[in-house]
Amino acid sequence: MINVNNLNFGYSKHKPLFKNMSMRLSNGHIYGLLGKNGAGKSTLLKNLAGLVYAQSGTLDVMGYDPAKRQPALLEQICFIPEEFYLPSVKIDSYIKANAPFYKNFDHNYFTDLIKEFDIPVEQKLINMSYGQKKKVIIAFGLATQAKLVIMDEPTNGLDIPSKAQFRKIMASAMTDERCIIISTHQVRDLDNLIDTVIMLDENDIALKATVEEITAKLTFKKVKEIDDSIIYAEPSLSGYNAVMPNYHQEESKLDMELLFNAILAEKIKFKPLFS
Repeated sequence: MINVNNLNFGYSKHKPLFKNMSMRLSNGHIYGLLGKNGAGKSTLLKNLAGLVYAQSGTLDVMGYDPAKRQPALLEQICFIPEEFYLPSVKIDSYIKANAPFYKNFDHNYFTDLIKEFDIPVEQKLINMSYGQKKKVIIAFGLATQAKLVIMDEPTNGLDIPSKAQFRKIMASAMTDERCIIISTHQVRDLDNLIDTVIMLDENDIALKATVEEITAKLTFKKVKEIDDSIIYAEPSLSGYNAVMPNYHQEESKLDMELLFNAILAEKIKFKPLFS
């Protein structure tokens, strides 16, 4: 669905964000895009959606160059930004104005999502809380039935019950035809949701691997003492939370936050495992 080849981009010629970045993303997956502040997560998403333009390299999204902003592609992309503005209208007016841009917009599905999110439909959008507004645009984005759904920090502003709702809804919204990319710095919000991790660091992709591949190659466990087999560890109440090579094919649950910190701290040690 998406081919990125030797992408170079920066808001300043002297400070590149991406240097010769290349990757392929397929439909039927939910990708978690991780990276520390300033790593370029939002910028990469904007490149994919055609909102900013690469200095060199090529981007192919469903056979189109997103920089050309062709309607045939735009109606298949739903981009939910971290920062947004909603007008002083009620939901039905907002839908009437925006749904026609998406030929496959599912009004019944949108209504179901609004009910599940418990959104006050008689209230004007501008008067809603930030969390309520966020749930409205998530519902709208999924109801577009777009094949590429891009979400930048979608759980910001959501309370704990709403985050659980979000994970449930996203899991049910996934189809073999769709590619969903979720960027976040709240890595625990993506637990049990994503199937592939993409991590940005130092102008490029530090890691791109499926959850299955990560847990096949690495073990995440609690240990009382650190030895030479451990690649990275963090102190915990009962010892250490550790990451180590999975020499004995042990089953363990991916600790996304621990992996994130481990890659940042010891990327050279991890590179041979995922090259």
